[in-house]
Amino acid sequence: MVCISRMKDNSTALNIFLEAQALLKGHFQLTSGLHSDTYMEKCLVLQYPQLTNQLCAMLANRFINDNVDVVLGPAVGAIIIAHGVAQHLNTRSIFSERENGKMVLRRGFHINPGERVLVVEDVITTGGSVLEVLDLVKQCGGELVGLGYLVDRSNGAFDPGVRAEYLLNLEAPTWAANECPLCEAGVSLQSRGSRHLK
Repeated sequence: MVCISRMKDNSTALNIFLEAQALLKGHFQLTSGLHSDTYMEKCLVLQYPQLTNQLCAMLANRFINDNVDVVLGPAVGAIIIAHGVAQHLNTRSIFSERENGKMVLRRGFHINPGERVLVVEDVITTGGSVLEVLDLVKQCGGELVGLGYLVDRSNGAFDPGVRAEYLLNLEAPTWAANECPLCEAGVSLQSRGSRHLK
């Protein structure tokens, strides 16, 4: 597998999201609860296997020499990503889910003590959810290889405390709901993402 430079990854990933028309403008409530004028709808990319495969290959390439035993992604957004990355790393893929508000492994999934685990995610703003998944790996006795994700929109604020690799740095403004200029201007708010579904 050919190693792709970080700069080229950023450009290539952006072009993939643009091709799938996944970079949206408007007024959005993010999963974190913050508001923004920009939203990355990764599902519009994940509907295309060839585009998804390109992103997963680039992400897997960052960890190709790390002897990963299992790739773990939180449901729902990272299930497809975990599967794709695991395919390129020729290893197992599992996902975590919320049960009574807590991130757990279900469906017979497990992490054996000492297994080398790569956690993957789609888009990170504050990183709260993925930190729960990293803790889950530790609770299971897994050895954390690192975290790989498609899009970093934290503006450099997210620090998981482990090695972290991402494909696209998306610099977009975010505001607390009570400080949002779009709310003040009366722009209609859209809530996207699985946490906002009833």
